[in-house]
Amino acid sequence: MAARAYWQGQIKLALVSIPVEIYSATRSGATVSFKQIHEPSGKLIHYEKVVTGIGPVDQDEIMKGYEVAKGEYVLLEQDEIDAVKLESKKTLELTQFVDADAVDVLYYEKPFFVVPADDLANEAFIVLREALKRTRKVGLGQLALRGREYVVSLKPSGRGMVLETLRYADEMEKAQGYFREIPDDEPEGELLELAEALIDRKSGPFHPQEYHDRYVDALRDLIERKRKARGKKIVEDDGQGDTAKGGNVVDLMAALRQSMGGKAAPSPAKKPAPKKPATKKTAAGKPAAKQAARKRA
Repeated sequence: MAARAYWQGQIKLALVSIPVEIYSATRSGATVSFKQIHEPSGKLIHYEKVVTGIGPVDQDEIMKGYEVAKGEYVLLEQDEIDAVKLESKKTLELTQFVDADAVDVLYYEKPFFVVPADDLANEAFIVLREALKRTRKVGLGQLALRGREYVVSLKPSGRGMVLETLRYADEMEKAQGYFREIPDDEPEGELLELAEALIDRKSGPFHPQEYHDRYVDALRDLIERKRKARGKKIVEDDGQGDTAKGGNVVDLMAALRQSMGGKAAPSPAKKPAPKKPATKKTAAGKPAAKQAARKRA
């Protein structure tokens, strides 16, 4: 395999150990990067590591320090940090299995491909992969990678498996702080049916290759036009402006129906005032109450 393994070690399940390698499953996208330029001279701006009162310093004079008190540091060399013993630096022990949908998507951070380290590991690797598929479970454990220990998940993916680093609970904001103001209302039945129908119409298989970064395309187009304009400033007004909060009130029912290709729902007509109940009349056409009074007289 041409790529260099991000980590090499073993997956441990009870008394079974499976030698594996993991590779980063992501790569940098086609981004547009900018450099800082000194406008008067047009030259590139450089950054130097400096010490107050001393000036620029050499790279070999720099150490890692942890502040234990104001202005007081414990200095550590890289080999001292590397020598910290942690079992998870070389072994991923699967300590728990949970349902595939039990881990909230907010916790997932970065994916890695997991492959057997050699031919001898193939059998045990395939057994674990197929067992995860059949049980629809995800394996959990902890793994030390590049200077910190992560909670990780392990799940089957095609012929291989995917390991994903997870965030710790104390790294996550509490959702209640953001969601508490959202009303807990039941949506109107017809609105919900229209929304479900619209979702169903637009449902289909996920093809990631169909998506690309349109902002990068727009930036490249801007750079090319700026080059042709020989430095002339190019600013375009998108014509949309800022919409004030609450200023774009629409008829939700009409919008959903139009999205489905139907006609907009007409505004409901004003209901007429309820009629007063008719007074019961006799055959002669006189109110019954008056006739009864005359009889009593």
